[in-house]
Amino acid sequence: MTNAQSHPDPIEAHRRLGGKIAVQAKAELTAEALAALYTPGVGQASSYLAEHPEAARELTIKRNSLAVISDGSAVLGLGNIGPYGALPVMEGKAMLFKQLADIDAWPLVLDTQDTEGIIAAVKAVAPVFGAINLEDIAAPACYEIEERLQEALDIPVMHDDQHATAIIALAGLINAFKVVGKDLRAARVVIVGAGAAGSALLRLLLDYGLSDVVLTDSRGIVEPSRTNLDPYKQQWARLGNPRHLTGDAGVALRGADAVVAVSVPGAVTAAQVKTMAKDPVVFALANPTPEIMPEDAKAAGAAVIATGRSDFPNQINNVLVFPGIFRGMLDSGVREVTPAIKLRAAQALAGLVPHPTAGRIVPSALDREVALAVAAAVQEVTGAKA
Repeated sequence: MTNAQSHPDPIEAHRRLGGKIAVQAKAELTAEALAALYTPGVGQASSYLAEHPEAARELTIKRNSLAVISDGSAVLGLGNIGPYGALPVMEGKAMLFKQLADIDAWPLVLDTQDTEGIIAAVKAVAPVFGAINLEDIAAPACYEIEERLQEALDIPVMHDDQHATAIIALAGLINAFKVVGKDLRAARVVIVGAGAAGSALLRLLLDYGLSDVVLTDSRGIVEPSRTNLDPYKQQWARLGNPRHLTGDAGVALRGADAVVAVSVPGAVTAAQVKTMAKDPVVFALANPTPEIMPEDAKAAGAAVIATGRSDFPNQINNVLVFPGIFRGMLDSGVREVTPAIKLRAAQALAGLVPHPTAGRIVPSALDREVALAVAAAVQEVTGAKA
C-alpha cells in the first residue's frame, strides 16, 4: 500500500468535517434551565459581574477558555498566507487543546497584520478568555505583540512558536546529554536560526544555567560588532557567547557539544558536524526538510539526533508543551508565563523519559499523560490549585 493510499486526502477530510471543533451546551434546555441560565436569571449574573468582574472565572467560560490567535503572516513553512490560510491550523490547535487538555480553545484569525491592529483586537476580546496563545505571527512583530499584550492583560499571553518550541528543545537536550554523559550546563551549544524559536531557546538555555550558547542567523554569529541587527537581535547579541566569537555558523560549531537548528534545509552540513566535539548532539528541526538529514548527521558522527518530523526518532514537537502548560496556567489562574514555569515544564517533560536512549529522548506526541504531567508541573511552580 502506498503512502497516498494509506492516508486520507487532507482537503476531503477537512470538507467532510466542515471544521474541527464545535460548541456544545453544558445544560439541557429545560424550562428551569432557561429561567436560571438565560432569561430572567442571566440578568442577575450580568449585574453581579458588572460590579465584580473578577468573578468571571467562576461564573463564565473564561476559566477554561483560550484564544488561539494568528494574523497568518508565518504559517507553518508556508509563509505569509493570510487569515484564511491560517484558519485550518488554528482550528487544529483548538482540537488538540480539547483532546489533550480539555481546554475550550477558540481559533481567531485576524484580517490585519498591523502590530497596533493586532494588539487592539486581542485586548478587545480578552475579557472572554483565561489565556492567549499567539501563533504563526512573523518575527520581529511577534516579539512586540507578545510583550505589550502581556503588559496590558492580567492573563498569560504566550507566543507558542517561541516558548513551546524552546521548552521541548530544552527537554530534549537534557535527556540527550544524559545519553552522551556530558553536563549540559557546562556545554557549548550553538543555535542556528535567530527567529522566534531560536531566540527563545537562547534565553531559556541561559535561564537553565548554560553560559556558552551562541546564536547564529543567515549572516553569521549574532554578536555586538555586527551593524545589520534589528533592535531585538541587538539585545540577543549581548547574551551568551562568552568567548566573543565572530564569523559564520561554521566558526561557532567548531568544538560545540550540541547544535539546535531552527532554520532552513541545508543550514547545517556534515562537514560542520565533523568539526564538533566528540559525540555531538544534533537537533535539525526544520519541517518538512531538516537542516541536515539524520542519516548524514549520523555518518558525520552525531551521537543523538532529533528532528521535527514524526517519521524519524526523537520528534521535537511543541504539541508536547502547549496543551499542558496552558492547562496548568488556566487552573492556577496565573497572570503570565514566567521563566520558572518554562523551566519546570521542560524538566517535567524530560522526566517522562526516565531512561533516555539515543533513539528516545522525549515522550511521544500522542501520549495522553504528557499534558497532565506538564500541567501538574506548572501548578508546582505557582503553588496554586484549581
